[in-house]
Amino acid sequence: MTPPAAAGADLLLALHSSSETLGLGLEPLASRDPSADPSARRLACFPLGRALSNELFACVESLLPADQWPRLARLAVAIGPGGFTGTRLTVVLARTLAQQLGLPLDGPSSFLLSARRLGRSSEAPREGFWLVQPLPRHGLVAGLYGPDGAGGLAERLVPRLYREEQELRAVADLPLLPAEPRLPEDVAELLDLSQAAAAAGVAAPWQPVLPLYPTSPVAAAP
Repeated sequence: MTPPAAAGADLLLALHSSSETLGLGLEPLASRDPSADPSARRLACFPLGRALSNELFACVESLLPADQWPRLARLAVAIGPGGFTGTRLTVVLARTLAQQLGLPLDGPSSFLLSARRLGRSSEAPREGFWLVQPLPRHGLVAGLYGPDGAGGLAERLVPRLYREEQELRAVADLPLLPAEPRLPEDVAELLDLSQAAAAAGVAAPWQPVLPLYPTSPVAAAP
């Protein structure tokens, strides 16, 4: 059984590595400290590319040293779609911390974070839209987003691989927008989403939080 978070724990840490840039966010968890100053939010971006595997811990420690990790009260990680190695590493780190420290772990898709950001701009059709990312030689990775009934956006269909655009149109004939991660803005969305989940009392167990891959990282033998 997972132990409860340490007494006095009051921080929320967010990790996003669904692009070539690692994004991190840290702020007080409002449900633990209602008097926390919103300006205490810290966002950081590290354009690491393939160096992520060697630099991930150092980047996290630059925001929150390891001896302060017991102060964490909740975690959030973007589960992809993204590169196999980058997404896997941050998800594994988040799951390990959540398990060892007894923390809730929120794991939304990176597309949902982009959709939330776009939903507040004039670019997003009010009736809903697809977020689409071409995957050379495979097709299109796409997720479907629309109003959640409370003034925000919900993920109607989790991002997955489609062979061609006609498949999307057959499901929902809605506009197609490019899925383009933007950091640190999408890290801010991740923090906001996790804060809302905490305020609503969402338990967020770590076990279901797994990387979201549009294709299998292991090709089947012929």
